[in-house]
Amino acid sequence: MHLLAIDWSLLTEKLVLIVVVVLISLVVAMYSTYAERKVAAIIQDRRGPNRAGPFGILQPLADGLKLFFKEEIVPKFSSKFLFILGPGIAMLTAIMIGAVIPWGNKVHLFGRDISLQITDVNIGILYVFGIVSLGVYGIMIGGWASNNKYSLLGSMRAASQIISYELAMGISLIALLMITGTLSMKTMVGQQMDHVWNIFKQPLGFLIFLVCAFAETNRTPFDLSEAENELIGGYHSEYSSMKLGFYLFAEYVNMFLSSAIMVTLFFGGYDIPFVNDATFIHTIGTNWMAVFQGAVFFIKIVLFLFLFMWVRWTIPRFRYDQLMNLGWKVLLPLALFNMLATGSLVLLHQNHWHF
Repeated sequence: MHLLAIDWSLLTEKLVLIVVVVLISLVVAMYSTYAERKVAAIIQDRRGPNRAGPFGILQPLADGLKLFFKEEIVPKFSSKFLFILGPGIAMLTAIMIGAVIPWGNKVHLFGRDISLQITDVNIGILYVFGIVSLGVYGIMIGGWASNNKYSLLGSMRAASQIISYELAMGISLIALLMITGTLSMKTMVGQQMDHVWNIFKQPLGFLIFLVCAFAETNRTPFDLSEAENELIGGYHSEYSSMKLGFYLFAEYVNMFLSSAIMVTLFFGGYDIPFVNDATFIHTIGTNWMAVFQGAVFFIKIVLFLFLFMWVRWTIPRFRYDQLMNLGWKVLLPLALFNMLATGSLVLLHQNHWHF
């Protein structure tokens, strides 16, 4: 009977945390569209959105209502079930990544400590790569279901791009795993708390990971999947209304969560720079410490979001052959070199310590 017992308190706190993480991801992604228009306007010396609400802050809501009430056009000979499944998978896989990201340390409520991470699995990095890999199915299904050869070619190009850059991204993390000795994202943050951040231990690995993150999220200069040479919309050419919105919105959710992952792996996660967290928590308490750590974590994420937007409106996109050459002929050899160099240094350090 004890095996069937349910800890309702734990179940409730996890459900609440899931809802909060999903809502935060959606709201941040929604207002990233507004922020990107404002950043583009500043770069191009114009005003940007300024009519829907004060300073245009209701523009994302107006965009959502426009997509929701817009007439939906479904190709006559398309697969109706797959036509819905494609954008659904793209959106779901984008949101699921947030399950293993530690958004803070813990809070003390109702007489118990509540971890600000949905689940701390000891293979968190593998979970992230597994979910990202499933996102390829959403792209391929979307291109196939449209029954349009141009959409199918666009989905094949997009899938090839993601698979190619996933390889270099994964190898770049192997070097980081050699140093940390763990796949748990919570443990990685703990190792960086009040110590040296991993960016200083793996600068080349971070650079490779950053470039691959741009490719994985289909951001400029890797947005050929949404801007084909034939001047069509790539794998979602036949989509409209909210189904198109799911594909486009998933990009911004991915951008937000990719930034969170990079902050977690290389920039200390919720670690407050230049502050001894262990000492500071005794001064202000656990809950206020969680607030400050969460605020610092989101500031780091916002800086990465700005970098995504800045690059988009600064660098022109690659041709497809340039894109694939960069992935296979530059980033992959660099990732392999970084892995071998890191392994050699770790081995030398261990032998020196042993003797």
